[in-house]
Amino acid sequence: MTSPLTPEVLVPRLGEYLVHRGLITEADLRKALDHQLEKQRVGERLLLGQALMDLNLLTRKQIDQAVTEQIIQLRNALEDANRFLERRVAERTAELQDALRKLSELSQMKANFVANISHELRTPLTHVKGYLELLTTETLGPLSAEQKNALQISQRAAGRLESLIDNLILFSLAARGEMTLRLAPVNLNKVADEIISYSRTKAADRNVALTFNSRPDIPSVQADEEKISWAILQLIDNAIKFTPSGGQVILSIEPESETLIIVSVADTGIGIPASRMSEIFEPFHQLDASSTRKYGGTGLGLALVRDIVSAHGSAIEVESEEGKGTRFHFPLLAVTKNS
Repeated sequence: MTSPLTPEVLVPRLGEYLVHRGLITEADLRKALDHQLEKQRVGERLLLGQALMDLNLLTRKQIDQAVTEQIIQLRNALEDANRFLERRVAERTAELQDALRKLSELSQMKANFVANISHELRTPLTHVKGYLELLTTETLGPLSAEQKNALQISQRAAGRLESLIDNLILFSLAARGEMTLRLAPVNLNKVADEIISYSRTKAADRNVALTFNSRPDIPSVQADEEKISWAILQLIDNAIKFTPSGGQVILSIEPESETLIIVSVADTGIGIPASRMSEIFEPFHQLDASSTRKYGGTGLGLALVRDIVSAHGSAIEVESEEGKGTRFHFPLLAVTKNS
């Protein structure tokens, strides 16, 4: 036999509450609990309130009143807890919003600082490059072979510095949401040929095979030629840098459909640990940040590639296996006859 469903089942520790209210004594409670236990032994489920009424210790009205009071107290406690939680959530939300605002301000300050410093560096570098050119061309007088060699090394160093400054300026523009695109039909095969031609010397110096796969009938894509060229070149440079001697770097331009062209750069290099894949697009970040790191760079390249690809309404993806190589790829919108 089962007891009918009553509000009492919603109330925990009813006996203690009744004793606390002075409606029954501790001895009364023990009697009721013993009576309840006896009923359970013969297979009858008995609630405490019914046990107290069986022993004529309380009336139904008293039991219902006590249960109602406890339910009201529980409801009030729940409402208080909900109000407390809502207040804490509101406080935490405000704290997070404040932290995000400060982070945004800090990021803006960093971008402004980088932009200002980069522009300040450009002026003296222009003078340095100008005088190096005058010296190298012997406009200011004849040079020995050793002097010419030293000046050529200085020119290459100045070129790398100029490239770094340009990257910093481009990063600051992207960080401030000021990267603008000049969209027009772009022949990716032509762009790729120029990049491969430019990169062959660097690849040969590192004994890395550099190849290009495409079809002559690949349609043009809608893109900013200068920026998308820079992004592909950066991926090629990265692939060559992280590919050991005897390895291979492959640039591919392939149609995925009539409207999408896939640009991919694959290498047989050192690969990226799976646990650190999410770090590679962080600006100013190197996976090996030690003072003895083997590979140079500012950690800006891939961050800028991602921003440029994103500005084109696309997304760059990466597949990598440590010790076996890496492949970066992203789609671009083809210019169709109906465009």
